[in-house]
Amino acid sequence: MLRQVRFTLETMSIWQFIVIVVLLALVLAWAIVIAYGKGRASGRAAAEEAFSSDKDAKSLFGDDVPVRPTERRLIEVLPEALIVTDRNGLVHYASPGSVPFGLVSGKRINSREVEDILTQAASDGGVREREVQLPLDRGPFPSLTGKGIEAGQLRPSNTRYLRVRIGDVGDDLYAIFISDMSEQRRFEAVRRDFVTNVSHELKTPAGAISLLAETVTDAADDPDAVRYFSGRISKESARLTELVHHLIDLQRAQSSQGMSDAKRISALAVARAAISDNQVQAEAHHVDIRLNANGRAVPLDSTDATDEDVEAGKNLTILADADAMQTAVKNLVENAIHYSPEHTTVAVDVAVRDGKVTIRVVDQGIGIPEESLDRVFERFYRVDPARSRQTGGSGLGLAITKHCVQENGGRISVWSRQGEGSTFTIELPAAPQKDEQPAAKEDKRDGR
Repeated sequence: MLRQVRFTLETMSIWQFIVIVVLLALVLAWAIVIAYGKGRASGRAAAEEAFSSDKDAKSLFGDDVPVRPTERRLIEVLPEALIVTDRNGLVHYASPGSVPFGLVSGKRINSREVEDILTQAASDGGVREREVQLPLDRGPFPSLTGKGIEAGQLRPSNTRYLRVRIGDVGDDLYAIFISDMSEQRRFEAVRRDFVTNVSHELKTPAGAISLLAETVTDAADDPDAVRYFSGRISKESARLTELVHHLIDLQRAQSSQGMSDAKRISALAVARAAISDNQVQAEAHHVDIRLNANGRAVPLDSTDATDEDVEAGKNLTILADADAMQTAVKNLVENAIHYSPEHTTVAVDVAVRDGKVTIRVVDQGIGIPEESLDRVFERFYRVDPARSRQTGGSGLGLAITKHCVQENGGRISVWSRQGEGSTFTIELPAAPQKDEQPAAKEDKRDGR
């Protein structure tokens, strides 16, 4: 047999041997391809069967919904920020909304309070919720940089209030939901202060009138006492009447009727009228009032204005309700007088720049503390309640001013520093210049 095989190999040519080897290789490769195809098909079928039987592998929102994009979009639209960690605080995922809170440093939770809540949730497997306070390193305050703070703009806070909710969502995975409660806490504080202040403002004069009336009755036999206490009753009645009038003015300012009654008026004329309304008080407090138009000192009475003064007051036209704007500027000038020492100056500057007309009231008074700058426009808020009662203020003047300005399409801001005075700035869009030409032509026709 061996001889026969040796004979066959010896008698076979080299080319015949190569052909046989190639054919064997092709047959082997074909067999491998068929086996791989069958294995792949069976593997795919097994995977599809496992996926169809595993309900957790499907999206909760439908069989055809992609899981990963849906998860990402769901996290983005959640009202809370989300951080996913393990029980040791190692961060697996942090949503973009969680970045401003600064709770993650180097892939780990950096807040001791949040770590404590996470530890409690991990120990009992429940859901824990708590409000935490985080200290903040606030930037420079706008008033200290010379820009002032606009009505409605919040003063940067030193504390951030966060509602933290932590629960187990998987095998050693914990979801940390974070809600910023700072604005809500601020609103609650403002509401409490408003209720307290309005109750005090209404009860004080009413209670004083009742008490004084009883005192007058007891002192009926003393004419001097009756005269004194009746004068006090008149003063408290006037204070109560002023408070009612201011409430009516505030309601009118909030009625959104400012722009409906808007007309082309001179901002310089508005400033002159507001100064005239406060001239008697200024003289009583020995406070000097000065008026500037585009950087030039102009007389308080328009009849004393020269041609140069009239030229300086040009282009100071605004579209606004005259009564509302006069009330706004009058309140600013009145406050400046009341909070200024004797023999100081209150300056009212009217100017136009970059299409905006500004009315600026500057005093040399006691100034406003930094912590009160963002609240001075609130109703009934008082920086110094004792001084406000002494000056007869109602706590509504700046709130009325804010609404009068805003309803006429403008904005108001305040700059102040204690001991250096305050500056209130009203900014309104300048009236379009194209409206002046038809009016001038119409005047010429009327003159003919």
